[in-house]
Amino acid sequence: MDFDFSDDQQQLRDAVARWVEKGYTFERRRSIENAGGFSREAWDELAELGLGGLYIPEDAGGLGMGPVEGMVVMEQLGRGIVLEPLAQSLIAGAVLAGHASDETKNNWLPRIAGGQALVVLAHQERKARWRLDICEATAEKSGNGFRLSGTKSIVPVGDEADACIVPAKLDGRIALFLVERAADGVAARGYSTQDGSRAAEVVFDKASAALVAADGLPVLEHAVDIGIAAACAEAIGVMDQTVAVTVDYMNTRKQFGVPIASFQALRHRVADVKMQLELARSMSYYASLKLNAPPAERRQAIARAKYQLGVSMRFVGQQSVQLHGGIGVTDEYIVSHYFRKLTQLEMTYGDTLHHLGEVSERMQDTAGVFA
Repeated sequence: MDFDFSDDQQQLRDAVARWVEKGYTFERRRSIENAGGFSREAWDELAELGLGGLYIPEDAGGLGMGPVEGMVVMEQLGRGIVLEPLAQSLIAGAVLAGHASDETKNNWLPRIAGGQALVVLAHQERKARWRLDICEATAEKSGNGFRLSGTKSIVPVGDEADACIVPAKLDGRIALFLVERAADGVAARGYSTQDGSRAAEVVFDKASAALVAADGLPVLEHAVDIGIAAACAEAIGVMDQTVAVTVDYMNTRKQFGVPIASFQALRHRVADVKMQLELARSMSYYASLKLNAPPAERRQAIARAKYQLGVSMRFVGQQSVQLHGGIGVTDEYIVSHYFRKLTQLEMTYGDTLHHLGEVSERMQDTAGVFA
């Protein structure tokens, strides 16, 4: 099996890497975090690279690329712990291109691809934890459209987005709708999250909505799986940089007149960290390669990947902070920001324990050994 990236994928990776290195410095990130956790200017720069249209067909103004290209991009954004939620555009592009009406596609896909519109997934509810089949939001037919009511939590940049993709119960089953933030009956309260990015509580009170998918649960599951694969890839970039900064610190920091990198016990800990990183990397690849697999196979693969990434993120983050000592938890030092990002990613779309349960539920008689 060939795991080499194509020339186009390498060029895409290099373009994003250059932007992160030169255009999204740690100082700029700090200023964006202090200003609320989201920058339209930075978002426009991502759009200029064409990244908003990765999963949008070329005839709608996108790049028409797939999961591997998405993984390549998210890894590089992870290296810069970029706050702007590009993964949401990947989700929105895939969902709308695959399921929305022609009118909705024509209205939204070119704008998403060009960066003029930011559309995010608003699916989390307080009582659902991470289960996707629990939904208290409701929708009802109203003239030629629909009216949607409910509350969604931790919506990425929910008070800045132009529209949300929202699951709600319609005639007893979950459907997906597109709701514009400027519509009557939509209220959003934004706040900063643990990693410095931005989220919001969004309340819908008989808000006008356009139907995206009447049988919404399978589509929602696919959307969340796209988000999980993106989070896994982003985590690889974060962990890569965390390890690199930690090793550099150990080669610089001296005790007893020698660099601490020369101490055998610490070298063993770094070896364990790198092992966890490579385990995570292989499972991130696995998740991205399975995104277009049949639903049962895809859901099982994504749960396996997110479980391993959760274990690795916690281990790499905690060990790296401890290898730094006290400086590792100071706000002025970048490793503390890597650690915060890894902590939040571990909780995103379901924590490690949740996905262990998902893996267990999908085990066959062979427990996955021969299947």
